Amino acid sequence: MFAIFKREVRSFFTSPIGYLIVGAFLLLNGLFLWVFRGEYNIFDYGFADLGNFFLLAPWIFIFLVPAITMKSFSEERKMGTLELLLIKPISVWKLVLGKFWGAALLCIIAVIPTIVYVFAISNLGMIDGNYDLGMVLGSYFGLIFLISTYTSIGLFASTLSDNQIIAFLVGILFCFLAFNGFDAVSSLFSDGESQQLIQNMGARLHFDSLARGVIDTRDLVYFISMTLLFLYLTYQRLKQLPR
Repeated sequence: MFAIFKREVRSFFTSPIGYLIVGAFLLLNGLFLWVFRGEYNIFDYGFADLGNFFLLAPWIFIFLVPAITMKSFSEERKMGTLELLLIKPISVWKLVLGKFWGAALLCIIAVIPTIVYVFAISNLGMIDGNYDLGMVLGSYFGLIFLISTYTSIGLFASTLSDNQIIAFLVGILFCFLAFNGFDAVSSLFSDGESQQLIQNMGARLHFDSLARGVIDTRDLVYFISMTLLFLYLTYQRLKQLPR
């Protein structure tokens, strides 16, 4: 597994894609938070907190994570190297986990520089350090779990086709449905209990809960379960492919 992990990380940073993904994430966040006028602009928002960043980041990752994972298995299938990996003395699970951790690490690397925003917000407030540290930590914690779910979804999407563009588009669709789809469906119901039940099936409610700084085991179980579910689906899909 570690060999696959190193291979994935090396492939990202020996080609422009890793730098482009990290740069695109930071550029888009920087423009929306500090430059473009609008609802996400911190200066227009009027409050010294990072709430807008954590509203924006999940939407950006809906596009960036599938861009990272789209080549994980689709390129291997197209190049004919997946069959070689599958016949090597490495289990399919270790192959999936190596790919997963490699892609997830790149996303986490993209998030790390945004810690600068915490210091910027601290200095922008009326009183230095006037921000809710618990909320900030909870939001970063939730973002990492959301990234893990997106990554597992993206890996599964990459097994469905040997065309990277199709894998990319399917990954975006699945990530969007996981994050916002259940909220959209719940709005079709007038009964509050039904709405709550459907929203609990989506990632957005659980991410928002963690972003409030409350670490609830139900939210952690949800993200871990979703991640394991799509990793398992990826495993099963690979097992079905001809060798």
